[in-house]
Amino acid sequence: MQQLEITRDFIEQVEEAIERKDNDFILSTMSDMHPADITTVLYELDANESKYVMDLLPPEVGAEILSDLDYDIREDFLDYFTSAEIARYINLMHSDDAVDILNEQSVQTREEVIALIENEEKAKDILDLLHYEEDCAGGLMAKELIKVNLNWRVRQCIEEIRRQAEDVSRIYTVYVVDNRDILVGRVSVKALLLSKDDKLVKDIYSEDVISIESFRDENEVVSVMQKYDLEAIPVVNIQGRLLGRITIDDVVDVMQEQAELSRQLMTGISENVEEDDSVFRISRSRLPWLIIGMVGGLLAAQFMGFFEKDIAILPALALFVPLITATGGNVGIQSSSIIIQTLSSNAVMFENFAQRIFKMVLVALLNALIISILVFSFTYLFRNDFTLSIVVSVALFSVVMLASLMGTITPMVLDKFGINPAVAAGPFITTANDLLGLTIYFGVAHLLYSL
Repeated sequence: MQQLEITRDFIEQVEEAIERKDNDFILSTMSDMHPADITTVLYELDANESKYVMDLLPPEVGAEILSDLDYDIREDFLDYFTSAEIARYINLMHSDDAVDILNEQSVQTREEVIALIENEEKAKDILDLLHYEEDCAGGLMAKELIKVNLNWRVRQCIEEIRRQAEDVSRIYTVYVVDNRDILVGRVSVKALLLSKDDKLVKDIYSEDVISIESFRDENEVVSVMQKYDLEAIPVVNIQGRLLGRITIDDVVDVMQEQAELSRQLMTGISENVEEDDSVFRISRSRLPWLIIGMVGGLLAAQFMGFFEKDIAILPALALFVPLITATGGNVGIQSSSIIIQTLSSNAVMFENFAQRIFKMVLVALLNALIISILVFSFTYLFRNDFTLSIVVSVALFSVVMLASLMGTITPMVLDKFGINPAVAAGPFITTANDLLGLTIYFGVAHLLYSL
């Protein structure tokens, strides 16, 4: 299977082939392409053209493409498919991918597709998964896995593995259950192959298995799999009965969604939006923080009005306002980003709170000293005004210290109260630092020039 560079010329060739109904060109070109590359091509075609290509491809390839499509594009794309056509692809998917697609359909289409699924066991698995919320462990898991009974002999285990492996594309581990289907441990394929045929599983299995309950939030799933470096994790119910497994590819998808959401929140976008969303939706997602930033700017202007007399006496004070606000905002964002990254990995924060604050103070102190010395030297060199140089450097020193403190503490406090700490970054901290920074700057100026 070759990796192909998708160019505009190639897309035009495919479009012309579809128009001519040149099926030989389409098949010969895409037969050796990876499904992910074919998906990239489909993104550049309209829905009718995409369906034409999908109808020509083997169902196995089509099933993989549908699984990889962005959900908002896939939802519109599947409007052009009948329930029977959707069922043909669902039959070839893992249960978790199938449920993701069915959740995007209307209730009528969903029931029609399930009724058309050929494999009764797969239909039952899908119905089981449909009961779970999408953002919990049960909604992420797939029913396909390899499990053996604690009391089986190795010979029977290997036969069962061969049978179950037909439905499992990746065998990460073999789970061990008791007669009530309670997860009790795991056994490696290597251990089974090296053991005698009449050896019992209970004599060779390991009780060292990490599992997660089906009701756990997807963020907890990500945290556990990251912490223990797992490629797959079994999912159990409240009684410990083995229900399914979550694989690393599903967790990567969740991690990408989390990273995208955090990035949008930190930049002041309050909703999860895409480039192709409506103008109203994109505007709505951006306006709240823009308004907050505007209010912060108006307040900053009001603060500056309080020191209008000082600015009138020494207009040069106004020249350094952008320096004060920009430095405070940058320092706050840097500090908060490090804390948010630590919080996202579920590191223990509050057990060593004092140590972290002390370390933050040392880092802020070093940065503040270096920056204030550089600014003092630059200002005195070019303005030849000792008092102004002192005012700017002392104010900048204070702003860096305060911004570091706010950027560190604010996300930690929000996280403690169950609020997404990403909302503390970006516009919130920047606006707050602007107001406090200007207050410090003009306060220091007023104090020193009045002496």
